[in-house]
Amino acid sequence: MAIRLDKFLADHGFGTRSEAKKIISKGTVKVDGIIIKKADSKINESSVVSVDDVDIVYKKFVYYLMNKPAGYLSATKDNHQPVVLDLIKDYRKRLSIVGRLDKDTEGALLLTNDGKLHHYLLSPEKKVNKKYYAILDKALPENAKEILENPIEFKEFKTRGSMFEKIDYNSAYLTIWEGKYHQVKRMFEKIGCKVTYLKRVEFAGLNVDDLKTGEYRELTKDEIENITKYKNKNL
Repeated sequence: MAIRLDKFLADHGFGTRSEAKKIISKGTVKVDGIIIKKADSKINESSVVSVDDVDIVYKKFVYYLMNKPAGYLSATKDNHQPVVLDLIKDYRKRLSIVGRLDKDTEGALLLTNDGKLHHYLLSPEKKVNKKYYAILDKALPENAKEILENPIEFKEFKTRGSMFEKIDYNSAYLTIWEGKYHQVKRMFEKIGCKVTYLKRVEFAGLNVDDLKTGEYRELTKDEIENITKYKNKNL
């Protein structure tokens, strides 16, 4: 598939289309070893593009895993508050956030420009796991497991149950499959507990054990293969 050179550079982190055009006009961009100064020049997936003699690897889709810090909105932009894309240095246009987290919630956040995967990962039928670590304001009741692991009915939806793992008297892991607004907090409220700290430790099999808060990385080849299987999973 042919693509304009300025669009290719913009999509690979070299600013806006206008900024990419300026880079091209300086004569620092080569396509298959030849300097190109026309922004509308067409390239294809097999073209070798370099900027300042550094090759830019063509990637149709990118997949980032972030350990989201508290205080950032799970949004692409906001006029008043910091957003998670502020933390992405090699920003890609049309990068979207899969499975948003509340502003005060930390943990695993997937960002990608793969729209089809985004759709499938958020589909309830795909049963994508979301595991949270929660600290509560009081001791967990004895019947916490029984209540949380059975379906809970809210005004706008009904849970499919969950997987509850008690850690100590006021902390636990809770794995869910829906991901509705404030769902984990609301589920714990059903057993009389308020969440004081919440972190998503795993999403669709991806964990942030190797990432400090605020860090991100691209998914490995194996992780990409595993997560893109959801596109074709018939559940």
